[in-house]
Amino acid sequence: MLAACLLIACTTGPPMALAVKLPHISRSQPPQETGFLNRKIAVRGAIYRYQVYLPEEWRRDDHKQWPIILFLHGRGERGSEGMWQTQVGLPAQLRDHPERWPFIVVMPQCPQGHYWTDHDMLTVAMMSLDQETAEFHADPMRTSLTGLSLGGYGVWELARLHPTRWAAVAIAAGGIFWSYAPERWLLSSTLPSEYAQAVGHVPVWLFHGADDNIVAPRQSELMFAAFKAAGGDIRLWVYQGLKHDCWTRAFNQPELPRWILAQHLHANPQIVHAERLIVPLHPPAIHLTPPQLDSLAGEYHDFHGLPVITLFRQGDSLYQKNLHGEIAELAAESSTSLFYPGGNSFARIAVERDPQNRVTGLVLRDDRHEERWERKR
Repeated sequence: MLAACLLIACTTGPPMALAVKLPHISRSQPPQETGFLNRKIAVRGAIYRYQVYLPEEWRRDDHKQWPIILFLHGRGERGSEGMWQTQVGLPAQLRDHPERWPFIVVMPQCPQGHYWTDHDMLTVAMMSLDQETAEFHADPMRTSLTGLSLGGYGVWELARLHPTRWAAVAIAAGGIFWSYAPERWLLSSTLPSEYAQAVGHVPVWLFHGADDNIVAPRQSELMFAAFKAAGGDIRLWVYQGLKHDCWTRAFNQPELPRWILAQHLHANPQIVHAERLIVPLHPPAIHLTPPQLDSLAGEYHDFHGLPVITLFRQGDSLYQKNLHGEIAELAAESSTSLFYPGGNSFARIAVERDPQNRVTGLVLRDDRHEERWERKR
C-alpha cells in the first residue's frame, strides 16, 4: 500500500527540476564565408548579379580594413548569371595564387548588348564597389581599379570620372578609343591628354601584347606618352609575341599585386615613374656544347618509376619526347635551367646534379605546380 501511494504521488504531483546543465548558446554571428561569394544589386529597377572575393584570412569581427580592388572583365564574359567574369584575368589568379592577392575583389558583370562605358554599367560597377566596401569594411585609402580588354575601356572611364577614388589603376589590353565608337580616333591628338589631366598623379600600369589585333597597342602607347608629358606616374609593359590576351601573363606577374598593395590614396610619392618596357616572350637562350647536351640526354621517370619524357640531342639542339610521341624543342636559359622556346612562357625545367656533376633528375615548374622526374640509369 505504501509503495502504491508513493507511485501515485510521483505521477500526479508537480514535476521535479532536473539537475542538468544546459549548454551555453552563443549569440555571436556565425563565421563569414570566404572565397567567391554571390551578390546582386538593383539599379534602376534591374537586378545585376556579381561576385565578391574574400581572402581566407578575412574575419568579420577583427575590424581590420582590407585593400579592395574593382575588376572589370572583357567582352567575352558578358552575361547575366553573375559568374562567367570569374574565369579569366585577376579572378583566375585568385584561384591559382591566392597567397599573392590579399585583397577583397569586386567583380561586377556587364550584360550582353551593353558596354562598360555605358552610363548604367559604370553606375553598376561603382554601386557594387560601394556595397562591398561598406559590408566588408574595406580600406577607402587602398581602393584600386583594374580590368582587361572591354573592361579596360571602362576602367579608363572610371579613372577619369572618379580620379580621387583610386590608389592605383592597372589595365591590360585596353584603351580609350572604343571599337564600337571609331570616330573617337579623330580626337587622337587631344583625347589622351584630357584623360591624363583628369586622372592626374594616380599610379597607372598598362599592359599590352605587341601583336594585339583587337585593341591596337597604339592605344596604350598614346596614353603612356600623354601621361609622361603631363608628369604622371605611368608604366607600360609591352609583351613581345603576344596578341590580345596579354592579361594571363600580366595578372600572373608577381610584381603586380605587390605594386598595388604599396599604393595609398593621397600618398606623396618621392619618385614618379614613366617606364616603358619591352618584355620578351622567352628569355635569351645560351649555347650549350654537344657534351653538355649529351649529359642531359636520357629517359626520365616519375616518382612511381614510370617513364615520362626522353631528352635527346639532334645536332646542336635539345628535344623532349613525351609518352604520346610528341616532340618539343628545349632551350637553355642557363646551364641549370631549360625552357620551351615554342611553348609555355611560364614553364622552366631545373636540372639537378650530384656532387660529381652528373645529371640525376629534372624538376618542371610552371605558374601552378612542380613535378620532379628522376633520370633512369
